Amino acid sequence: MNIRLYLWQRGTAVLLAPLVLVHIAVIFYATRQGLSAADVLSRTHDSIVWASYYALFVAAVSIHASIGLRNILAEWSPLTPRAADWFAIMFGVLLAMLGARAIYAVVLA
Repeated sequence: MNIRLYLWQRGTAVLLAPLVLVHIAVIFYATRQGLSAADVLSRTHDSIVWASYYALFVAAVSIHASIGLRNILAEWSPLTPRAADWFAIMFGVLLAMLGARAIYAVVLA
């Protein structure tokens, strides 16, 4: 792996650690309070804070996971490095699109 990808993956890992902890804490809070899906959606609707939080989460996950997949494909599959790069980029774009759709559905719709 080149140093640039190494640094991007480590940087997104540092970013993801607190994001995941907050996400899990919110899940625990919602379940302990007995909140239904409708309750959660009513609290997140039109919230720029939650939209920004999850946009950062989705961006970090998309970058982190696509770099990890690229490394796995490059080391363990018969794919050429160029094909592994292309597949990882498409995977990252797919994750970003699915995440953006989820943010839209939960916060903006």
